[in-house]
Amino acid sequence: MEKIYLDHASCTPIHPSVIEAMVETIKNCYGNPSNLHHFGQTTNRVVKDCREKVASLISANADEIIFTASGSEANNFAIKGLAMANQKKGKHIVTSQIEHFSILNPLKRLEKMGFTVTQIPVDKYGMINPGDVKKAITPETILVSIMHANTEVGTIEPIEEIGKIVKEHEILFHVDAVASTGVIPVNVNTMKADALSLASNQFYGPPGIGALFLKQRTRIVPFIEGGVQEGGRRAGTENLPGIVGMGKAAELAKREMETRAMHIKPLRDKLLESLAERIDHLHVNGHPEKRLPGNANVSLEYIEGESILLFLDMKGIAVSSGSACTSRSLKSSHVLGAMGVDDAVAQGSILFSLGIDNSEEHIEYVIETLPPIVKRLREMSPLYEDLLNK
Repeated sequence: MEKIYLDHASCTPIHPSVIEAMVETIKNCYGNPSNLHHFGQTTNRVVKDCREKVASLISANADEIIFTASGSEANNFAIKGLAMANQKKGKHIVTSQIEHFSILNPLKRLEKMGFTVTQIPVDKYGMINPGDVKKAITPETILVSIMHANTEVGTIEPIEEIGKIVKEHEILFHVDAVASTGVIPVNVNTMKADALSLASNQFYGPPGIGALFLKQRTRIVPFIEGGVQEGGRRAGTENLPGIVGMGKAAELAKREMETRAMHIKPLRDKLLESLAERIDHLHVNGHPEKRLPGNANVSLEYIEGESILLFLDMKGIAVSSGSACTSRSLKSSHVLGAMGVDDAVAQGSILFSLGIDNSEEHIEYVIETLPPIVKRLREMSPLYEDLLNK
């Protein structure tokens, strides 16, 4: 039985060209980039080249890229580091209700340290109103952190408009662009971003490597101390194979982004339209148009997402029941809750996230496979039985 991977929002497969570049690096580059001898300087040049490739993907300068171990680390670094470095100016931070937990949890920690946080609401599509951001800003506000696109429901936020408002108030602006970088165009200049998080495993690079863009002359407290790496802001010997993989993936994403989207979006649209025709009480979550090209998040009433996920897995189809960071939890999605989706409906949510390796045959198989699974699960549901008896 063919295995069909529809969980690219959690982690994309590593591109063959990326694997090739990483293997070559493991074989031939083993000097510490901080050393002055030939081997160290060779690897140092490799790191610099990859830094330029990652920077080019988001229209930044190479010296504005700090390599991290993940997008979550980049988010933690940005939130904690920027807040602590600027706390003498104020202790108020603005964010949204649908941010990733690698934003929300560090903010909870900062609240215990005397900071205050305002969470902006979203509409039924998961869209933030820039006017609400403007209203939330006070004289004490030192940082605004808003995601570019939501990894769970795919909604793309009006980030450039928000960035303009933030900079009019001369406040630091952080963008969580983990879900969008390498998938849709990201430009730190038009976004007015002072800091921006990205992760290699969202655009066919290896997991375990990410980056934080930090605008020149932006003050931040170091994330790891004890070495000169990453400008003294993140100590530790560089993950050279990971950096090379991310650099190669960034190079490919910049060149192929439009072509990839043109391949993925029609497949996603076919999936959503066909499932809506064949399954009743199905709701599409997220913005109908302003959404990531591979994102198809649906809620199926009267059944639970975990059950659907497991039945699909037995049929060789890998999907997610929400954010990868919360998929082992039985709690309802905080994103869907913020959008006003009823808890009972939210429990039946499933995320299909498509990638460049998916085909029309894959989508046809899902369209044929899911309806019988839903029918079987609903036959076991007392809630669905009550509906039929009304």
